[in-house]
Amino acid sequence: MTKFKSQGFNNTFKNARKGFNLAVRSEINIRIHVAAATLVLFLALFLKFSAIEFCILLFAIALVIVSEMLNTAIEFALDSIYHNRYSKMVGMAKDISAGAVMFSTIVSVIIGIILFGQKLLEIFY
Repeated sequence: MTKFKSQGFNNTFKNARKGFNLAVRSEINIRIHVAAATLVLFLALFLKFSAIEFCILLFAIALVIVSEMLNTAIEFALDSIYHNRYSKMVGMAKDISAGAVMFSTIVSVIIGIILFGQKLLEIFY
């Protein structure tokens, strides 16, 4: 048993939405990723991506946004624990989480190049 009261099914989703909104409001990088994802999804619809291609694209988008949100959560937690004081270990943890975001973004861009490149080649050749 937990010492915290069960929050119930509806409150779980309410808190998750609140967390997502907080991340979007507090981090410009997440807003940029969400805006880019929206444009990419509209372009995929316009280019008539197959269901599999669309799922791959959604997975790549989710990978980037989730890694950015986890990076933000790690930064908030560490800043809270260490009261925004400098610590080499905190800096290393933040750098590693930022590296995870960079890696997921690079992989997602490569996926996008492959998917969109294939579609554009079909259109122009």
